[in-house]
Amino acid sequence: MMNTTTPLVTGLYVVHSKEDIPETLFQLLHQSLIDALQDSPSEFHIALSGGSLVPSLLTALPQSFASANIDPQWHKWRVILADERLVPSSHPDSNLKALKECFLDKVPIPAENIYGIDESLLSHDHPSMDIAVDYEQRVFSNDSEEEQKQRVYLLDCVLLGFGPDGHTASLFPNHELLEDDSGKLVLGITDSPKPPPQRITLSMNCLNERSRNVIFVGAGESKAPILRDIFKRVHMEANQHDGQVKKYVATMKDVLHQKYPCGMIRPKDRKLVYITDETGAQDLFTDQQCFCTLL
Repeated sequence: MMNTTTPLVTGLYVVHSKEDIPETLFQLLHQSLIDALQDSPSEFHIALSGGSLVPSLLTALPQSFASANIDPQWHKWRVILADERLVPSSHPDSNLKALKECFLDKVPIPAENIYGIDESLLSHDHPSMDIAVDYEQRVFSNDSEEEQKQRVYLLDCVLLGFGPDGHTASLFPNHELLEDDSGKLVLGITDSPKPPPQRITLSMNCLNERSRNVIFVGAGESKAPILRDIFKRVHMEANQHDGQVKKYVATMKDVLHQKYPCGMIRPKDRKLVYITDETGAQDLFTDQQCFCTLL
């Protein structure tokens, strides 16, 4: 179960601008792949969110592996959607469509290893619930019982954005899904505050209990109040300012004092990182509730 009182210390990378995020992000993704394949050489399970930022950041990921002289072993990738809008994959609102256009169509990941929703269920009377059940079954329940026991983590890496309202995936502030205690890994939502209203999303349980490594990315002025609110203390690591990337140690407020879903995500092995730009981080250096020391 998630510890709601022990402070979580996480990494916070601040780059100059949104255009500088990929370089730092790619290094973290490279390491996540390497770590995962050391533990389980046959598969790398990664969950990706859609939205306006994450897909566009992944455009240059394939070239980054070549530049780093790392074999990405695309045939071992299993790509899961952190959330999806219940529309056909050809629809402009589809997260899968955005991810394909920016990244997935450019790499030789086998089609059967990219998990979209079953679009034949969109016509059901209760599509969000049916599609959530089907998605969890197809993505997480295909392993044998023995394989499931051996896999502490169902997801090796989760890449998420966060909105100006603090939502992440399709987990929204003050929504009942935040309190779900069913143990489900995928949940349906019928009343999303952002259109379209019907979606599926990875659950808090999945993100906190079954994910090895979670990376958040967000840029721009609208993210500044969110970052100011979720962190209790921020200070720079010694020798971690190279002029381009500043690395901070950030202590998050405990879960009981978090009002934004992105601040409630804390994988049980405490491998959590935020990446933002200088505009997104601007309030961290001026808000008196945050403590920042440049070492």
